Order: sequence, then structure tokens, then C-alpha cells
Amino acid sequence: MSSRNYYVDTAGSAPVLPALQSTVDATVCVVGGGFAGLNTALGLAERGVCGVVLLEADVPAFGASGRNGGFVFGGFSRGEDSLLRDLGAKRAKALYAGTIQAVDLIRSRIARHGIDCDDTQAGILWANWFRDQHVLKRRQALLAETFDQDWQWMDRDAVRSQLRTTRYHDALFEPRAFHFHPLKYANGLVQVAAAQGVAVFAQSPAVSLAKSGHGWRITTPSGTVEAKHVVLACGGYLAGLHRRVDAGVLPIATYVMVTEPLGDRMDDAMRTRAAVYDTRFAFDYYRPLPDSRLLWGGRISILDRSPQAVRRLLYRDMLKVFPQLDGVAIDYAWSGLMSYARHEMPQIGQVEPGLWVAQAFGGHGVAPTTFAGEIVAAAIAEGDERWREFSAYGLVSAMKPAGFLGAQLSYWWAEAKDAWKARTEGGGRT
Repeated sequence: MSSRNYYVDTAGSAPVLPALQSTVDATVCVVGGGFAGLNTALGLAERGVCGVVLLEADVPAFGASGRNGGFVFGGFSRGEDSLLRDLGAKRAKALYAGTIQAVDLIRSRIARHGIDCDDTQAGILWANWFRDQHVLKRRQALLAETFDQDWQWMDRDAVRSQLRTTRYHDALFEPRAFHFHPLKYANGLVQVAAAQGVAVFAQSPAVSLAKSGHGWRITTPSGTVEAKHVVLACGGYLAGLHRRVDAGVLPIATYVMVTEPLGDRMDDAMRTRAAVYDTRFAFDYYRPLPDSRLLWGGRISILDRSPQAVRRLLYRDMLKVFPQLDGVAIDYAWSGLMSYARHEMPQIGQVEPGLWVAQAFGGHGVAPTTFAGEIVAAAIAEGDERWREFSAYGLVSAMKPAGFLGAQLSYWWAEAKDAWKARTEGGGRT
């Protein structure tokens, strides 16, 4: 089993990027080369902003952006019902619509720029682990009535014709969603941004941030950027540049593994090329890959585990759903850090004059990071104030280190409730 991740081994050659070796003047300096940072930088360039610099401590998409499940769909980690309670129908719908527009923007960028990222336009299934249909019916109605989204009902027979397991009962299908190779897409964004004038530097960690005149000074081990605006987009790999920004999130680990190529055996488990996740709080997520492998992810933890430990945990989870895959070899397993906020929403906006943040996407980040990039880019380039709609979800302290224990205990409690519900239904099967 490789200690590298599948995406790195299959992404092809990455763009060759220099390290920052000098002092440069910039209009905007973006710190962090994940999806939030790349989308912000590209959004600025597309709006005609010159002098955009992006600093990445490792290589672009080193963190969660290049290691995630590859699901591209709308919404946030915070559920739609909670969003509605928080903001009311009009504001909740507007924020949710921003993520749907982001899905369309990702799809259009793939097509417009010819980004080869294994995009699979097959939708996403939300499969019901339990017999109780109420959660699905309620969410389907809420999405239709408040958010103008048509998630299609699939009864048990339809689900089991597509997913060869007795574990699920019914499902909702989101036809506008898709899945892709996130690292290939990130590398494509780097190339597109660079072609539009963004100066992208790798192996250039930002080690200090200080006010400088009417702007900011960011230093790296071998260079300096003087910029009017700075955008901190570091996700779970915090740069230690601003205490309140770092205090607002918990870096939380999640786990992914990839099987050997299954060939025709894939059809023994899945006869759909849609991606799948289930209705538990502690849900599995998985998708078929173009080379007939199965990518499987799940669980969250404060522990960044070894590949061997990840494989042991997720293999058991896979066999609970698809026991017919017993004996399948696992070629890759890895973990990575995501950034979570206590309120389960992204932290997007201006922290101080000229200092912006885009973080805390909480494991539901591909579309929301794209939305965040558009929000921050429009704010800087055009004075757009849509970022204020996120003000209700600000830099609330994550209460570290106690927050780590609280997050783990909350996860275990939710996992226990899922298990209890399944047991009271007779194990969740029929």
C-alpha cells in the first residue's frame, strides 16, 4: 500500500513553480494555495486586478483541496434547515444559491479551459442508512420549497438496482452534482491563473504578517511581499500569522482509501457512476473512479492517522456496505486536515482593513471555496459587499485545546446515536 495518495500518483506532471526569492509589490497577496486561495486569485485576475501574488507553503492543493473525496455539489456543512433558522428564507436561499452557482462555475471552467480532471457528470446519491423516510422526505421538501432545488426520490428497489447492497433503503439523487479528480482540477486552476497574470509561488511559507503603511508586509524565508490586501486562505494547515484567524478553526482529520482496480467486479457493488454518501452524521462517502477503482472515505477525528490505520478503519466500513468486496486490495490510504468552525459555516470576510479571510469549509468545500473566491475577489475588485452575509458566522473562537476534545466527543456521540437508531430498526437492513 502506497504511503502517497492516489491523486498525487495519477495527477500527471504538476506545474513547475518557483519559490519567492525577492521583494515584490502586489495589489493582493493570497496566502494558501488550496481551492479557496486559487479561486480568489483567479477571481481577481478575471476581474482585471493586476499584481496578484499567491504564496503556498508546500505545493498548490497540498492540503484538503488535493486529498478530498472529489464531490462537487451545493450547500455547506451546516444543514439547510439550520441555515433557514439562522438567516430566514431570503438570506438562506441567497447563500445556498451561491454554492449552486459555484458548481456551475466549476463545470464551466473545466469546459472553457479544457481542464482534464476526470469529471464524471453522473450526479450524487444521498442514500438512506435507515428505514425511516422522514429525514429524506423533509429535506427533499425543504430543498424544493425554500431553495428551488429538485432532488429526485429513489425508492428502495431503484436504489438497490444501482447499489448492490441491502444496507440502504431509499435515496435522494442530485442530478446537477458531479465528481472529479480534485488535484488535477487544482493544477488546472494554477495554470489558468498563471496565464492570466497571477504570480504563484510554491515552497514559500508565509512566516510573518505585519501592517506596513497603508497595506501589509508578508515575509517568507527568502522573500517579502508588500501588498494593499492580504487574503488568508490556509484551511486546516494554519500559518500562524494572525491569532484570531487561527483561533477561529479546528484542524480536523478525515480519512480516504482507494482500492486496486476492480474491473468488472465494480458492477458487483455499483451499477451507477454517481458518487454516494449516506444519511448518518458519521457517514461514508465513496465514488467509482475512471480506472475502475473505488475511492472510499469517512470518519472525522482529531487524530491524523497512519495509512495502515486508515486502511483498517475504512476497510471495515466498506465491507459493512459491500461485503462482496472482501479480499479486495487497498492500494492507497491517507488522511488530511480540514478546517472546522464551531458554527459549521465558512468564515469569509474582512478581519481588518485590507485583511481578508476564507477558511473553515468543514469537509464540504469544493463548491463553497469557489463561492468564497468569488465573494472575496468581488469585494476587493469591485467593492461588492456580499461577504457581509457571512457576518453571522464570524471568527468565533474554536476554544482550543478544549475544542478538540469537544469535537471528538460530539462526533462519538453522534456516531453512537446513529448506531442506536440502526439497532432499533433491526440493524438497518430488511
